[in-house]
Amino acid sequence: MTTPAVAPDRVRLDSYLWAARFFKTRSLAKAAVVGGKVRCNGAGAKPAKAVAVGDELTVARGDVVLTVVVTAVAERRGSAAAAAALYAETAASVASREARRAERAERRRGMRPPASRPDKRGRRRLRTVKEQPALAPN
Repeated sequence: MTTPAVAPDRVRLDSYLWAARFFKTRSLAKAAVVGGKVRCNGAGAKPAKAVAVGDELTVARGDVVLTVVVTAVAERRGSAAAAAALYAETAASVASREARRAERAERRRGMRPPASRPDKRGRRRLRTVKEQPALAPN
């Protein structure tokens, strides 16, 4: 006899991050939590921390930092639409993410890619420029 599937009220943090599609694998989610890239309710957390509805998570992926509120929990990974229903991003997080995106677009503005790949001489010049030490701040 099978028991009916009951939605859990709490799940492990690494499982939640994987189910909500913040990370591609659960081991990547666990590594991010252990590495301090994920905070739960403003404090550091361990991968086995129980996450419930209403918790606030701060997730850093690369240069993007997302602050989300858990709206539902799931143990299994589903479709992208189902994953998006598991959390709601805060307004401050959306605003900062958009500001960083605009900043990156402004830095790229006017930059044109080279017409062709560098030849041997050009590669040597690039290597010398990249190997120079950075200037000390004033």
